[in-house]
Amino acid sequence: MKNRIQFLDGTVLKIIAMISMIFDHIGDAFFPEQTWMRIIGRIAMPVFAFCVAEGFAHTRDRKKYLLRMGIFALISEVPFDLFAKGDVNLVHQNIMFTFLWAMLGLTCYEKITENKKSAAKAAGIVLLLVFIIISAILRLDYNMTACGLVMIFYLLREKNMFLRTGAAALYHMVLRNVGIHWFGLLSFPFLLMYNGEKGKGLKWLFYVFYPGHMLAIWLIKILL
Repeated sequence: MKNRIQFLDGTVLKIIAMISMIFDHIGDAFFPEQTWMRIIGRIAMPVFAFCVAEGFAHTRDRKKYLLRMGIFALISEVPFDLFAKGDVNLVHQNIMFTFLWAMLGLTCYEKITENKKSAAKAAGIVLLLVFIIISAILRLDYNMTACGLVMIFYLLREKNMFLRTGAAALYHMVLRNVGIHWFGLLSFPFLLMYNGEKGKGLKWLFYVFYPGHMLAIWLIKILL
């Protein structure tokens, strides 16, 4: 039975995250002195990480889901580089690569833990930790934080929502506890309102929105 506070479906969560990201990126590009815009922007990443974990858990075709994320990670890299650094380079990869990397780690984890033995589960957790550390070496966007959040949300998907969200919030506090990054915790009350339903879907909306809005902001910035 759902709690009365659980009235947000997956589509609404994605829209909240996208609005948050727009505030963040517009503030970063045009109004760097407006800290409040960057604070609102901190909501986006944990919510998207949650939605990715839910998508990975419920998709009918894992291979297609991973392939779709990989294709749009590649498509998004040039707009991400132009928006973030003003040129194209391989120094820092966009968040879709981070989410893809986290899901690849979870795929390996499931293969290792198929026999449900304690030793296999322990080895699986160690493997996930290795994936998290490598995400920082690869300089993926939000690397260890985003990668770990996807994994936590997925591994605790059958647990009480307060436990699931609380564990993720604690992990976030440990890794993102400097300056405005604290405000990423504002995302977790929204996750507690999740009702477990997919909503209208809008599957392609985020994939198109992510590179599209960064490219648009970059174009406006160079034209001004």
